[in-house]
Amino acid sequence: MPTRSILFFLTAELSDKEKKMSNTINSNCEDCPVHNLGNLTKLGINMSQFDFVVALAGNPNTGKSTVFNALTGLRQHTGNWPGKTVTRAEGGFEFGNKRFKIVDLPGTYSLLSNSTDEEVARDFILFGQPDVTVIVVDATRLERNLNLVLQVLEITDRAVLCLNLMDEAKRNGIAIDDRQLAKQLGIPVVPTSARQDDGIPELLKYIYEVATGSYVCRPYRLEKTSPLLEKAISQLTNKIKNEFPELPNARWIALRLLEGDQKIIDSLKNGELKNLSRNNTIVSMPKQELVTA
Repeated sequence: MPTRSILFFLTAELSDKEKKMSNTINSNCEDCPVHNLGNLTKLGINMSQFDFVVALAGNPNTGKSTVFNALTGLRQHTGNWPGKTVTRAEGGFEFGNKRFKIVDLPGTYSLLSNSTDEEVARDFILFGQPDVTVIVVDATRLERNLNLVLQVLEITDRAVLCLNLMDEAKRNGIAIDDRQLAKQLGIPVVPTSARQDDGIPELLKYIYEVATGSYVCRPYRLEKTSPLLEKAISQLTNKIKNEFPELPNARWIALRLLEGDQKIIDSLKNGELKNLSRNNTIVSMPKQELVTA
């Protein structure tokens, strides 16, 4: 879609009623869940027995499924994503008197939506707005895995990095300063060896803290681009922020629009983008959807 057409859609103002509702939803509630119940329901996720939803993302062959099993034990089941042939695994666990549903996303190397797996993973993080996204990386191949990490951090500001396969890294003489990595990424970093359950209690602790808001992430985001591109990004980002002031990832949305991402363009046309604002979360759903979710 041409940039002028994109800007045209962004100039439509929200009605006074919508703005008033948006300003009163979820105010003064720092520890409330932030997931988008309406979109989760569309994605086939039932949250009726859970307080928070956790997305589990990562490259293939990072031990992500082992982490999933360590977190959920036998409390899990599998199915397919709605309208897709991609398998979805779900599970649950309790921690700190809170109930967590965890969704194992397809293993992907990026979130650019170039494949069905990438589209499923990207859409869940973007539209489902999980309370926490745990990104599992291979400690022996950290540099390669950071590509996905940085893409996830462009979408969400609630993430935990699971630095898995630390046992193999040590055997290969690889040392990682997890504290420095956490400082630079702006999110918790937890070294784990999921096969031995090493680090899993710490991972649970940080999932809980990020979900409840007791740990506030300050995710690192790439901002250096060419001057010409940066000008276009800045202009479009400002337009998006003006229309959707509570949108947590306006810059990323602007980048995807400029790249012609059809799913994001469609979400702008059909109003779905408006539902991504932080104020349009659980309590903004109609009662009938809360009952049937």
